[in-house]
Order: sequence, then C-alpha cells, then structure tokens
Amino acid sequence: MTERRPTLADVAAEAGVSTALVSIVMRDAPGASAATRQRVLEVADRIGYRPDRRARLLRSGRSRLLGVVFAVQHTFHGDLLTGLYDAAARRDYELTLSAVTPHRDERTAIAGLLQDRCEALLVIGPSSPTSALAGIAARLPVVALGRDVRHHAVDVVRNADCQGLHQAVDHLVALGHRRIVHLDGGRTPGTAERRRGYRDQMRRHGLDAEIRILPGGPTGEDGAAAVAPLLDDPPTAITVFNDLAATGVLDTLRRAGLRVPDDVSVVGYDDSRLARLTYLDLTTIAQDTTAMTTHAVERAIARIEGTPVLQREVVTPPRLVPRGTTAAATAPRRP
Repeated sequence: MTERRPTLADVAAEAGVSTALVSIVMRDAPGASAATRQRVLEVADRIGYRPDRRARLLRSGRSRLLGVVFAVQHTFHGDLLTGLYDAAARRDYELTLSAVTPHRDERTAIAGLLQDRCEALLVIGPSSPTSALAGIAARLPVVALGRDVRHHAVDVVRNADCQGLHQAVDHLVALGHRRIVHLDGGRTPGTAERRRGYRDQMRRHGLDAEIRILPGGPTGEDGAAAVAPLLDDPPTAITVFNDLAATGVLDTLRRAGLRVPDDVSVVGYDDSRLARLTYLDLTTIAQDTTAMTTHAVERAIARIEGTPVLQREVVTPPRLVPRGTTAAATAPRRP
C-alpha cells in the first residue's frame, strides 16, 4: 500500500492553524507573522509536505512546461536533453519528455505531450512532415532542433551541417588524404546537408574523381553495414554521418584487420559522449550543444510570452575536434 502524500490540511492540523494560513505561508504571501511562518515551515518539513507546484500553475492557467520529443536510439539526443534541462531551469521552466522508439513513432510521442498542457513543443531531429509541424504550431509554439523546417510558423535551431563536413574534409586533405569516402545518414535530418558539404569540399580541393558517397544510417549497425563494401579496397579516410554510426565503422574496420588511423582515418559527427570515450578517442565535428539548447529554450519562451523574434532560424557553427582516429595518409595495408 502506497503512503499517502501529506496535504495542506495535514500541515494545518499539525501546526494548529487554518489551511488558508498554511497556503499563505507556502506561497510566501503577506498575512502571517514570523513566528507562525516558522512554525508552519517546520511542521511541513517534518511531515514531508511539498507544495504541488504544477497543480498551482495549472490553476493559474499556466504550466511552465516545455514538451520535448527525442529519439532513444540517438546518443546525441541525450546530450541535447542535458542542455535543455539546464536552459529551462535557468528560466524557471520544466521539461516533460516523450520518446520516439523503434515501436513508438514521432506522431505518438507528440500526441502524448499535447495532452500534458505543455506551453511549447521542442522536437529534436523531427521526421514529421513540415505540414504536420506547421499544424501543431497553429496551436502552440514549435521549435525544431537539428532540422531545417521551411515554414514561417516553425522556429528552427540547427547546426551548420555543410560547414561541418567542410571542416572534416579540410582536416583530412591537410593530412594528405585523397581517397576520402563519405557514409551518409539515410533519411535522418541533416543527411542531405552533410552529404552536400562533403561533395562541395571535395570539389574545392580538386578531388572530383575521388567523390564516393555510400548509403548509411544513424546507428552503429548502419555504419557497420555501410563500410563493409569498402573492406576489399579501403580508402585512406572515411567521414561518417554521426558518432554512433562511426562506432560501427571502427569496429568493422578493426575486425577486418585494418588499423585506425594507420590504415584508415575516420571522422564522426556530433562530439557526443561516445566520441569522448578514451577507448574510441574519435575525431569528430562538434555541435555546440550549449548554444543550440539555450537558443531553443529561449525561442520557445519568447513565443510563449509574446516577445518579438527577429529571426525564425538560428544556425550555430560547428568545430573540428581532432583525436586519435585520424592521422597522416599512408598506403593502406590490405587485411
């Protein structure tokens, strides 16, 4: 049997005052003497009473809740959640989460949040059609985090994905690599921009003939499957859609007897917590999670509070983080 949660009435009975007076103390409103205020707070602490902030807000017509949709299979989404919690707390807002899983689609995840009286919706890497997001934006503010949504009703905070691949290719070319392959992210948001960034920068370096893009995806299994066709005649370097897929690439290369970075250099994307693990030590392109999550929360709150927004879209610059999976090009050793 679960223990009953203490109520205002319990505090009032224990302190020997009215429920109305306890309410005044808990709201830190005028009307209670210092001695009474201290007695009520001591009783509340002793019996474990905690004010139901959410219920109070709902009675006032506010929830101060920001709904967040994220995908459990994407490690980087977890990193963004940490930043979103920090940014929301700074503005005295709270988050309520709804996950996309292999058996729960984005539409279901969003529907759950719309029932929670959220004041705004933040969707990380949304896969929903633009029309669907715009329809939701007609009801409450919507911020797309990590995807370019071209509709005036939807705010966007994203990374400059093209620029990130420019940096990856520049880094590898500076190390003497020419045979550079890109493994893309399938239908994941950001894929087209990163693919374009790779292609454009290879051309700028005069490496048109070396351009090779293989279909991939966002997971480790996707990375492993995508790199398999390269094992018989490996390139000297590979750029990968994200860090999680890069883990599958690294594992497959090493199982095939190829040394990283001696035989093949690998660059991921995101600078997720996976990339920073010492046994991976993955060279990657970092997204500025602090800037992205702060902008996303501030944009949502501005819409809630009716503050004018000058730009619908915020694009944050990426940066190269060199680690142990890239090195100077050498003739690849066959497995």
